[in-house]
Amino acid sequence: MPGALWRMPARDRVLYLTFDDGPDPQLTPWVLDELAAVDARATFFCRGDRATARPDLVERMRTDGHAVGGHTWDHPDGWRTPQRAFLRNVLRGQRVVGGMLFRPPYGRLTPAQLLALRRRLRVVMWDVLSRDYDIRCTAQQCLDRTLRLARPGSIVVFHDAPKAADRLRVVLPEALKHWRDAGYRFASLA
Repeated sequence: MPGALWRMPARDRVLYLTFDDGPDPQLTPWVLDELAAVDARATFFCRGDRATARPDLVERMRTDGHAVGGHTWDHPDGWRTPQRAFLRNVLRGQRVVGGMLFRPPYGRLTPAQLLALRRRLRVVMWDVLSRDYDIRCTAQQCLDRTLRLARPGSIVVFHDAPKAADRLRVVLPEALKHWRDAGYRFASLA
């Protein structure tokens, strides 16, 4: 998908951690605490419906130095949603979270949707998908995959949502420790 950001330039040993589908009242505060413990910055792609329910968590993300982007209002699939309805859903979510960053749910956009969105927003994809949401993957499989694929400049996707909680609570601390020990630092996409 040309025109979207898939990874950052490989300067130094920097990773760009991202979290989709939140904020979640139980998991997001834990994620923020884990990031703070290693002085990491990240980018949170928030659903508008969940951000409306927990504006305090969105504010904490920003106060803690993280970037915040949109992830639509309620997570429709861009390939299965008519263009006008999808774009309305995106803009409704962006009005809540603000900013210029956007990530499509499931990474699915039609070329026409991408063209329309690029006029207003920076569309961010990824080059490392942790698969923390996938109940068929163990936490160890998610960790191994994420560590194997990440390299300087990678945009890594995690999820601060209930579907990923069991795996994320294992993977995130282990990955942060591994990367820190390997000399990486963590930046937001702001």
